[in-house]
Amino acid sequence: MDLSPTGAAEVYVLQAGYAREQGETERVASTVTLIKDGNAAIVVDPGMVPSRSALLAALASHGVQPEFVTDVVFSHHHPDHTVNAALFPAARIHDHWAIYAGDEWISRPADGYAVSPSVRLLATPGHTPEDITTLAATPAGVHACTHAWWASDGPADDPFAPDPAVLAASRARILAVATVIIPGHGPAFVPDDSTAR
Repeated sequence: MDLSPTGAAEVYVLQAGYAREQGETERVASTVTLIKDGNAAIVVDPGMVPSRSALLAALASHGVQPEFVTDVVFSHHHPDHTVNAALFPAARIHDHWAIYAGDEWISRPADGYAVSPSVRLLATPGHTPEDITTLAATPAGVHACTHAWWASDGPADDPFAPDPAVLAASRARILAVATVIIPGHGPAFVPDDSTAR
């Protein structure tokens, strides 16, 4: 895949996600990310959040209104990563095998697909067989929005991964290009020797 190690994208984490037990209830929120690249305003994983209004306020703080979001990317189809996609009515939706716009279903493989000049999709099965990673080349390096990691502190072994070897291969593929990881349920981190592989 041709992705420059630097590009023009700007990356903003709108909400750092989490997954934690609280009594008999599990509290789950996805990490929601905004990527601005030229005329593109891309939201990755608009899933469960504690407050939709807070999410939209975070978006607005970066000069983007919901109706001007051009693209939404799902890392995978679990509801905690997709449930708020309708907040962005004009956006094209991207997943592992298609683009959805209005009533159009445009089939295409995600691997290597250019959402915008500095943003590419990468097939990274692991958490589910259909997972994809969004790579954004910024002036400071490549940010990877991915569920290959839940958070910087684990779990090292994804409890839902059907095949740990497949997840390990995807993690290696991501680490070969990414300077910053934006995980599925935690704040962004810079990978190092302690990062689960």
